Amino acid sequence: MAEEGILKSIDTKLDAIIGLLASNVIGGKTKTEAIIALGGLGLANDLIAELVKTTPATVYARLSEAKRRGKVEGRKVAKKVGSK
Repeated sequence: MAEEGILKSIDTKLDAIIGLLASNVIGGKTKTEAIIALGGLGLANDLIAELVKTTPATVYARLSEAKRRGKVEGRKVAKKVGSK
């Protein structure tokens, strides 16, 4: 059971680090620009939604539109970051 506490602590710290790094990436951007930037990094839609304070459906729609227009670059990581 002590391992669960350690893992929970690590998870909490990683969430904080991801939040800080994301705020650095999206600082001064509109929500759409932030979604595109974070999507290009391969973050999961639910995590992006949490970071920019919107819904996963909105993130999906903005990324789909951006992909059609060729505005999203980068590649998705095999394991989505932020999936629980």
